Amino acid sequence: MKRLVLVCIMSTTIFLSGCDTLKNVASSLSAFEVAQGLKEALTQGLFSGFDAFANPNKGNPLVRFAFPGEAEKIEKTLRDLGLSSVVNNVTAKYTNAMSQAVKQAKPIFLNSVKNMNITDAMNILLSNNQHAATEYFKKSMSPQLMTAFRPIVDSTVRVSGAGSEYSKIVSAYNAIPLVTKKLEPNLNDFIAARAIDAMFLYVANKEEEIRSNISARNTPLLQRVFGYADMHKGINSGGNRN
Repeated sequence: MKRLVLVCIMSTTIFLSGCDTLKNVASSLSAFEVAQGLKEALTQGLFSGFDAFANPNKGNPLVRFAFPGEAEKIEKTLRDLGLSSVVNNVTAKYTNAMSQAVKQAKPIFLNSVKNMNITDAMNILLSNNQHAATEYFKKSMSPQLMTAFRPIVDSTVRVSGAGSEYSKIVSAYNAIPLVTKKLEPNLNDFIAARAIDAMFLYVANKEEEIRSNISARNTPLLQRVFGYADMHKGINSGGNRN
């Protein structure tokens, strides 16, 4: 009986000691480290996006221009009108405009992450929202990015002649009697916004992967920061809640 009591006491002591160790690890994780870990995760997502936009002709639907609204229906209608070559040209040129905007604005994206406010870093890290950091980043930086993207898109569209070709499409499509929703005469705002949304989608995918997949945490900082988040949420090393 005494041995059993002794074993229980020792087990309890070891357990409490383990808890204390975890608490010490948690307490030693500074707000700065949390912010740096989040920035590292966001940056990895950005690099994935930059790689995709650097090769816009690889067929990735995220980086390909699509008409606003019912894109497939609009494109089919235009091709039925015999405007396939114009549609192809406009699609390629607007896709290139998106690509150029992202590539030229790369420093803005990266600087935005570097300047991310660390005040909310811990709440973002411990959020159950798999895209909390991305959404915070997008909300705070989208206006600045749109301001930067729009002139790049304007210049690329003008130089490539995409604007004049798109005008032909607008005239032909809007002249169809049964069409109730007309095409907008200028898509430059739409192109800039679509490029921004696509970039943030890459970031969101990477953030979710790092949050949910331990093997995606490929640096000591990511392992430390997101490992702490798992511990706080009661998630074990297998990705399941305790």
